[in-house]
Amino acid sequence: MKMSMGRRLLGLAVAGAALAASGAAFAELGQPAPWEYQLQQSGSPVMDNIVWFHNFLLVIITVITLFVLALLVVVVVKFNARANPVPSRTTHNTLIEVMWTLVPVLILVAIAVPSFRLLFLELDVPKADLTIKATGKQWYWSYAYPDNGKFEFDSLMAQDKQPRLLGVDNEMVVPVNKVIRVQTTGADVIHSFAVPSFGIKIDAIPGRLNETWFKATKVGMYYGQCSELCGKDHAFMPIAVRVVSDQDFASWVEEAKKKYASGGANTTFASAAGAAQ
Repeated sequence: MKMSMGRRLLGLAVAGAALAASGAAFAELGQPAPWEYQLQQSGSPVMDNIVWFHNFLLVIITVITLFVLALLVVVVVKFNARANPVPSRTTHNTLIEVMWTLVPVLILVAIAVPSFRLLFLELDVPKADLTIKATGKQWYWSYAYPDNGKFEFDSLMAQDKQPRLLGVDNEMVVPVNKVIRVQTTGADVIHSFAVPSFGIKIDAIPGRLNETWFKATKVGMYYGQCSELCGKDHAFMPIAVRVVSDQDFASWVEEAKKKYASGGANTTFASAAGAAQ
């Protein structure tokens, strides 16, 4: 009976692992996937470092957990009343006290060094090739391109586009392998601009200009969402970033200048609001 139960549990574990692995294997770049248990695929140097740091911490906490579990097993087996009827009266052990003080300090230092390196990488914005201003509004995003003719447009969730709840009518478009500086602010309440595959998440606060950066290393679509509880439609203001080649970006800029020349952003919002009513 025990053998049969063990085989069933093993079979369930293998099936679950295979299902999770298949979900991760078919994960598309820049968006979440069913049964995903890992971080999204990296699309920037910052996210590369975040993934490495995540895996590094996973190894450390796994080793610590197994070590503590081993100690508990030793205590239960070796120091129970039956195996050790006469309890030890040891009250002091210099080596053990030095070790349980020194080892945690070394572990924290090992974690702190790459942690601070990653923080400085995220916060120290390099010389930008392109600046985009993202303004959070209730409940959509507006993007301005001050380096390319100062045009601006709104980006609202599109019901008829995939992936569900992430597709938008007007995407942010950026060139590949270029440093993009994103300046964020809020027009009404606090929002948060977050794109997991780029490893960026920064608040958009009314009356304040925050900034972050990314350098997309792969052409494709990348999705994110507002990550600050900003009101009733918080779940419906996605972020969509389309990464293209330099030539395609130059062509898009010329088209965008005409499309969003004067009042383009307001027209987009007005038409969407009218359609919603």
